[in-house]
Amino acid sequence: MTHAPVLTDDELAAYHEHGYVRLGKVAPDYEIKALCRRIDDIMLGKIRYDNMLMQLCPSAGEPELSKQTKVFKGSTLKYRKVQDLEQDPLFLPYIQHPLFRDITRKIIGDDVSAFRTMFFNKPAGQGVPINWHQDGAGGWKLSIPPKVTIWTALDATSVANGCLQIIPGSHKSMIPENGDLLSPEERAIHAPDEKRLYLEMETGEVVLLHNWTLHRSEVNTTDRPRRAFSVCYVDAATYRAPTGQRFPKIFPEYVPLADEF
Repeated sequence: MTHAPVLTDDELAAYHEHGYVRLGKVAPDYEIKALCRRIDDIMLGKIRYDNMLMQLCPSAGEPELSKQTKVFKGSTLKYRKVQDLEQDPLFLPYIQHPLFRDITRKIIGDDVSAFRTMFFNKPAGQGVPINWHQDGAGGWKLSIPPKVTIWTALDATSVANGCLQIIPGSHKSMIPENGDLLSPEERAIHAPDEKRLYLEMETGEVVLLHNWTLHRSEVNTTDRPRRAFSVCYVDAATYRAPTGQRFPKIFPEYVPLADEF
């Protein structure tokens, strides 16, 4: 059973109070499987885009290819990130799902852009640990603070394969003094082990996150990949403060930018 196309009042209240809401499955299994096949085809070079940011996983052992650039890094399933997926005709309808339209209208407004539409991957037996951080707390330098990330498990996630870890309620203030990552001192205060929640999820399950909800993940110790898809939705008036750069519009309709980041 999939979630209705409307965020309930209780779910909205939970988002504001705890900084996250588990939404269950939003799309049918066949649609998630199609997205998995499509991202595998993109990583293998069977489908090519000239202006998608791509990064090979550092654990693959090729440092030069682990830099995030708009260059295809070779036919491999060991990519860590593929970004700008709103350009893809299979991913765009998912990004524009009616439930996501309802969520963004209630939290952001009518005109909504995507700061990033990104595939995350922890290859089988690999991946890198990601330390506690708040997305967009300081490092993104956006004119309007981001509020909404919708995170979809393309594969089932578990503690063993590096599932998302969060600190509920940590979204109510900006914590890092520098950038997005917490310092060791900040981690001790704001992210002690007893507050940590492991978000183990089923394939196709979705979680709504406030961008400032502290989160991290560990490496994948299993023999299967841990793939996920994340979209950060922002007010369409948002721009990157140092450059004035704006982002592709998603709602009420898709409007691509000629020069995306």
